[in-house]
Amino acid sequence: PENVAIGGKQTQFNGLFATLARAKRIADILENKPQYISARDAGTTNDWTHLYGEAITMRALCYFQLCLHFGDVPYGIENTVADSYTLSSRYAIYDAILADLDRVQGLMYPIGQGGITAERISRTFACGLAGKIAMHAAGYQTLRTDVTGLYGDISFDKIGQESNKCFYARRSDYLNYIRTAEKFFDLALGAAKGATYLVTVDDRAGINNPYQRSYQYIYDMQTSPESLFEVACIEGQQGELGYSQGRPSDGGGSNAAPCKVFAGVRITPTAYYSLYEDGDLRADANMTVTGSDGKGNEAMLSFVAGSRLNGGISTNKWDVNRMNPPFVAKQRQMGMNYQVLRIADVMLLNAEAKAYLGKDGDAKALLDQIRARAFGDNNHSVSATGDALLEAIWHERALELLGEGEARWDMIRSGKFHERTSALKSAMAALKGDLRSKGWHDFGNGRVMPAYIWVKKVQLSNPLTFDAVPGDPARTPGWRGVYDYSTIEAVAGKVQGTNHNLAIQGLYRYIDPTSSEAAALEADGYAKTNWGADLISDKAINDDLFLGGWKNGEAPRYFHPIPYETLNQSKGNVTNGYGLPQE
Repeated sequence: PENVAIGGKQTQFNGLFATLARAKRIADILENKPQYISARDAGTTNDWTHLYGEAITMRALCYFQLCLHFGDVPYGIENTVADSYTLSSRYAIYDAILADLDRVQGLMYPIGQGGITAERISRTFACGLAGKIAMHAAGYQTLRTDVTGLYGDISFDKIGQESNKCFYARRSDYLNYIRTAEKFFDLALGAAKGATYLVTVDDRAGINNPYQRSYQYIYDMQTSPESLFEVACIEGQQGELGYSQGRPSDGGGSNAAPCKVFAGVRITPTAYYSLYEDGDLRADANMTVTGSDGKGNEAMLSFVAGSRLNGGISTNKWDVNRMNPPFVAKQRQMGMNYQVLRIADVMLLNAEAKAYLGKDGDAKALLDQIRARAFGDNNHSVSATGDALLEAIWHERALELLGEGEARWDMIRSGKFHERTSALKSAMAALKGDLRSKGWHDFGNGRVMPAYIWVKKVQLSNPLTFDAVPGDPARTPGWRGVYDYSTIEAVAGKVQGTNHNLAIQGLYRYIDPTSSEAAALEADGYAKTNWGADLISDKAINDDLFLGGWKNGEAPRYFHPIPYETLNQSKGNVTNGYGLPQE
């Protein structure tokens, strides 16, 4: 944190404030409309009360994101020329926006009513967002000690030691926020649920993965029935999802098969090999070891430092190959909607809230719905209670929401940040140690990560693969391959070869490079290929995981600096904490 530039997130900081200020201005105008006033006073919903609720919810969303990423920020100075202002406690901000959301949600349409879809802010989303805000307000977080009286007389339960003028703690009265969260979650899953639902049936012929089906709606340019809110994107306009968070591609910037996908979200090898149980349909749909070469072919990822096909195992949730057809004109313009909040996230947060409140039966009922969808049966219910149930819920959130940006926040607010990050660093050290000394690492679950795998190009009638086919090295792992780009006239000439798929041997077991099996594979056209070997080479990805205040029980420092312009204009009333720069 002490090494970051003060202006590193200035665009995001200013953008959030500009958006919430515009939203508040719209709300102020609507508040004086006779059509709004009459409906509000009558307690009825119309287009005016709904639009007012949208504006207030957008303002709340922006303030929530500001507190998550910047800590305590100025509050309530939008649409004014402020020559002096100060920091507001994040708890005061949370209380204010929770009150706002409670005030407006009852006069908004749920999804599916009043012409409202998931591409509009709805009562459904307002309630889900309020619950999520309350859960974060209830959780552990890093707080400042360098601003006298910032948090008033709030009492805290601390973890670890104070350092860098900050400490890691949650409010002693955190259960009040948990009760608030439960109220809003129950609304989002009940009276305000509208047309949203958990996808539990796959309606596609020959495919049985309802979990992946919930994402396929977005690939197909439809809103997902699981979405409480999606930011609408269209092809030909910039949208980062398929590019910065997608399955990697080495293609060019335009007219490629497919275009370049930077792929900034990666999966640790320890997660890939040990996170999921056998039979969990989410594993292959969430993680992949292959990408696209941009020339119509599947290609292995590597642990060499870099982006695109380098950089390690990738998330598999946002794969341009799954579009029908893929957008190939230009990178960053695939048109995939951002899914801001979905129903499984809300269900698991509600399960967590109920577990905190001692309602284990209700919590497990929600958790078991998610697990039944993941495994396709009712044989994977959870029997844990108390703290063990909370651990099971946090683990399930990691499985369900992998790559969606929730894991770090869950670690922080649960108070498990030090424990989880230390365990990950130890697991990665053990993995690398074994790869160096033995050439393989046994995860103890039947899966082994080897230094080398064997790969060859093969031809499939449909090069885009779906559910894994055990025993078929071109279809296991599942949910990979490539779209048939020869069917897209604009890029058909860019497609190279006829063998577009990869058959992989030894991904989950050790094959001795000097063995007769290795020799037989090479005689059959397979090529020995670096896998774990690249993880321990001098070209490997950086393994400095979770830097910035995790050692020796220090408070985790995960905030960005407030920009200098804001500090300067406050006349010294606003400063950066956590060891962040002041200039």
